[in-house]
Amino acid sequence: MTSTVSGAVEHAVGQQPPITMFGPDFPYAYDDYLAHPAGLGQLPATEHGTEVAVVGGGLSGIVAAYELMKMGLRPVVYEADRLGGRLRTVGFDGCAPSLTAELGAMRFPPSSTALQHYIDLVGLETRPFPNPLAEATPSTVVDLKGESHYAETIDDLPQVYRDVADAWQRCLEEGADFSAMNRALRERDVPRIREIWARLVAELDNQTFYGFLCDSEAFRSFRHREIFGQVGFGTGGWDTDFPNSVLEILRVVCTEADDHHRGIVGGSQLLPLRLWEREPDKIVHWSRGTSLAALHENGEPRPAVTRLHRTAGNRITVTDAHGDIRTYRAAVFTAQSWMLLSKIACDDALFPIDHWTAIERTHYMESSKLFVPVDRPFWRDKDAVTGRDVLSMTLTDRMTRGTYLLDDGPDRPAVICLSYTWCDDSLKWLPLSAQERMEVMLKSLGEIYPNVDIRGHIIGNPVTVSWENEPYFMGAFKANLPGHYRYQRRLFTHFMQDRLPADKRGIFLAGDDISWTAGWAEGAVQTALNAVWGVLHHLGGATDPTNPGPGDVYDEIAPVELPED
Repeated sequence: MTSTVSGAVEHAVGQQPPITMFGPDFPYAYDDYLAHPAGLGQLPATEHGTEVAVVGGGLSGIVAAYELMKMGLRPVVYEADRLGGRLRTVGFDGCAPSLTAELGAMRFPPSSTALQHYIDLVGLETRPFPNPLAEATPSTVVDLKGESHYAETIDDLPQVYRDVADAWQRCLEEGADFSAMNRALRERDVPRIREIWARLVAELDNQTFYGFLCDSEAFRSFRHREIFGQVGFGTGGWDTDFPNSVLEILRVVCTEADDHHRGIVGGSQLLPLRLWEREPDKIVHWSRGTSLAALHENGEPRPAVTRLHRTAGNRITVTDAHGDIRTYRAAVFTAQSWMLLSKIACDDALFPIDHWTAIERTHYMESSKLFVPVDRPFWRDKDAVTGRDVLSMTLTDRMTRGTYLLDDGPDRPAVICLSYTWCDDSLKWLPLSAQERMEVMLKSLGEIYPNVDIRGHIIGNPVTVSWENEPYFMGAFKANLPGHYRYQRRLFTHFMQDRLPADKRGIFLAGDDISWTAGWAEGAVQTALNAVWGVLHHLGGATDPTNPGPGDVYDEIAPVELPED
């Protein structure tokens, strides 16, 4: 029997616990922390009603604000755009409101156990997401170099694809002790996790994903590396990640973050929106029926932050787009970190210089999507000659790269994500309008499916996003380059402020780009909970001894510290 670090839950002997995004850099059981009946901590009564600024109304900001409110604080949320951040669900003009597109996060692994806590809390349902070759996906077409292959399982693909899949597994086992790490994470065996990961960080921090493949005997074939980059594993091709640190990839595969994905019924943006409106059953100081919306004028967050600076008494002073100036003893910053360099006027005194360096070195990946509404899920029709689906989830080296088919049943309007691309593939779309993008995509898909009239089924205008062109994001998600581990460690551990000078405390960084799992909503939740613990500690509060928070056990499980010299 292996007990979790938090001590809150022990799994029965012989029962295999589910995998969780439990580390490996900081193996703390956030799901157990959230589930414990003692709650996340208590503040002195003298602090009840104290205002705390929360900059950013994405998932991380809303989770932080919700938990701070439950403790008796008064979060003041600032949001430049719309609640939800990159949980952005949009409709199509002239179509039924139930017909939606996920411009941001659209698929979530079961290993996102802290995220799942909030999904369950607000009563949302999930369903399997149709990734390539997933059980929920009727069929997949892999189209490379003008040659297409239809498959319902990987066994339907030519042998070379199975060889590539086998090579990836061998590469992971030989180069990253994959099975041992996966087992340790599943069993929450913290000493073993730390032993394996410390070695991998020291060995691989300077290695790219592509270099990791090249160093493996299993991937000595360039053809295999090329196919792997274009088709990949789990969600599709991974060649856009080739320049990134291989540690980024190992965090994903070891925690099964790329497997068994589920989508949120009704749209992922419902999660932060429902948390905003939710009236907690257990709440301190505030009367029953209090919600985040109720604590804000007209139920709306404050507008964009335009300036952040320190004032006397180590306070954090916030100026917003309406010119309103408010001063706080504590603040949580959850927007993308580049905002601190461009959109918001900041004092250098906000953070230590090493943290500013880490913020400046942040590397964001570009990403674009385009969706169209269609009259019905016609892709489930069968070709009279071949007996196959007339259209399939498609992976290709053409401009579209990944095409996803999304429906709510055979007789209802449906949605096609014509293209989901990253990095250079995303930048190729940047100068084009939604209509222009759609025309190129339909041409590419027409070359794969020459007898399918996709255009004839479209019932509304396309919707699109290029996250690198969004003024309050400037990129889709963070992805560390080789040598960036030290920067990420500085940002993630920022919530441990006893180690900082007094004049550098009181503002806490959070958001998925501060986490070790950037690009995953779980990272947004985990860093929000770190910040909540930081604010609690900063204002003189404490956790219950039976449910220690992430800062209470920090010294036992702190991320590996690499030498600076």
